[in-house]
Amino acid sequence: MTKHRQVLSFIAGAAVLLAVTAGSALGGDLRGAAVAATNGTLAATAGCGKAPTLTSGTRTIQSSGQSRTYILRIPDGYDRNRPYRLIFGFHWLNGSANNVASAGYYGLAPLSNNSTIFVAPQGLNAGWANTNGRDLTLFDDISRQIETDLCVDTTQRFALGWSYGGAMSYAVACARPTVIRAVTVLSGANLSGCNGGTQPVAYFGIHGIYDSVLNISQGRSLRDTFVRNNGCTAQSPREPSRGSLTHITTTYAGCRAGYPVQWAAFDGDHTPSPVDGSSSPNDSRTWTSGEIWRFFSQFESTTPPTTAPPTTAPPTTTPPTTAPPTTAPPTTAPPTGEPGTCAATYNAVNSWPGGFQGEVTVANSTAATITGWTVRLTLASGQAISSLWSGTNTGTTGNVTVRNAAYNGTLGPNASATFGFTATGNGATPPSNITCTSP
Repeated sequence: MTKHRQVLSFIAGAAVLLAVTAGSALGGDLRGAAVAATNGTLAATAGCGKAPTLTSGTRTIQSSGQSRTYILRIPDGYDRNRPYRLIFGFHWLNGSANNVASAGYYGLAPLSNNSTIFVAPQGLNAGWANTNGRDLTLFDDISRQIETDLCVDTTQRFALGWSYGGAMSYAVACARPTVIRAVTVLSGANLSGCNGGTQPVAYFGIHGIYDSVLNISQGRSLRDTFVRNNGCTAQSPREPSRGSLTHITTTYAGCRAGYPVQWAAFDGDHTPSPVDGSSSPNDSRTWTSGEIWRFFSQFESTTPPTTAPPTTAPPTTTPPTTAPPTTAPPTTAPPTGEPGTCAATYNAVNSWPGGFQGEVTVANSTAATITGWTVRLTLASGQAISSLWSGTNTGTTGNVTVRNAAYNGTLGPNASATFGFTATGNGATPPSNITCTSP
């Protein structure tokens, strides 16, 4: 994640610019396929029936005069005569295409049973500013390259992403409604623009109720764009209470046939992998991948209706003043402390010129439940905390104290909690004198 001021200004400026900048138009072949899809005809892409030349792995493509890359995953036993689902997975800020691919494209690849072609594009500057529509053009160019060579079901194109990747998925839904069948936005906001945003697209939004990076109100605003576009009945979906460690998924009523809207709010912070019953996100245990797969796979062999969409303008969302963290909290087991104590362990997550991101895992190694914890640490000279989540800090430089948040202070035997932070300064020297006490 980047909290560096220059990057923040860049993100905010890009979002404002894109509110008034049109993205690039689709090229001939892809546009024709899109029209066929909305007319209820399964359009066979040019790659159907051909011996493919593309292979799984990192690919390079020229787009908007720049050399861009993406990671392609072709199903095992690929059949040139079978139209496949196509899913784009967009990474988070300071994440990478490799992060998305190595995590199974947000956990969907293991569920796909070789029914899907997956794509993980790489953003410029490890993000999706979409300046002058360049990232929408990349989406178009990658789609065209794949569909010229591989057999894709043109009614089965999807996109998803977390944080900045969710923002890019929203931008695709706004600008390519006749191309994309459905999107899922995890903890997103309007950071990559919304060129268009008046036509229906099936939409699934997922957001934590106390997201400290991109407030849930920003996710609700994206959702409401498609509640309106899809003709759904307006409502205020139920959301879980703080401390419940649960999620609630609502399917909107009254939506136009073929254009559902779902909303899942969970008791958690800024993460793509919340786990019911736990305050520790975990990629392998999260419920999100299963619900996203069910949402996407409901469109099997269906095509969207062709009735005219509403013409009202979408709402606007002010870009946030903080940038999203780059990685989800760790999924490995925390270390064990001394009997009768809690233990705190620091992990360096990411760094960039002038700043870094770290996290601390607090573990209860006792046989009894603890009802609060306090971590003390010393930052190196020149380091200063700029933001902190899943905890409350006293001090930002030198000796810093972090106490549990209201929702993660109670830890059963062998349970753990994690708080994260970003800081300015050189992250090469980790915090020292780390201690944990309870209560």
